[in-house]
Amino acid sequence: MHKSNDKHQSVIPAERVEKAIYLLRGEKVLLDEDLARLYGVATRVLNQAVRRHSSRFPDDFMFQLTRKEFANLKSQSVTSSWGGRRRMPLAFTEQGVAMLSGILNSKRAVTVNILIMRAFVRLRRILASNEALHRKLDELEKRIQHHDQAIVVLFDEIRKLMEPPPEERKGRIGFRPC
Repeated sequence: MHKSNDKHQSVIPAERVEKAIYLLRGEKVLLDEDLARLYGVATRVLNQAVRRHSSRFPDDFMFQLTRKEFANLKSQSVTSSWGGRRRMPLAFTEQGVAMLSGILNSKRAVTVNILIMRAFVRLRRILASNEALHRKLDELEKRIQHHDQAIVVLFDEIRKLMEPPPEERKGRIGFRPC
């Protein structure tokens, strides 16, 4: 069982799966064209299977990109092969990708889905560690700012101590002119 996973992992590197994941509408998604390529099927075949089972793909599992989203995505992808599409791409969330394994009944689809699920898990771990690091940096920055203020006050007090005391005028010493 592990040998077949290793075989498909060498055919489809994890990095290839991770690079196909985009952030759209606040969701990590894979596009229909990228998924079709990973599954080894034509995009239209994948989309036909999805349309036949549309009840399995609510909006939080899959959505169609707007023209603006698609144009923005194409402008970000220098090596895009998204030429003459008639319809805007479908974007599948992690749950939508999991649902695909139920409608694409092949060993490759199951193996690819396992790879994709692992990629989503890795991304979640990376984001969680980045969020934890971000929180720690925020806390440190707040402490430093607090300490910086204390340090500034301390230096001001030291400077005051270094200044000569102001002269008190009790009266003149010496002779007064007559």
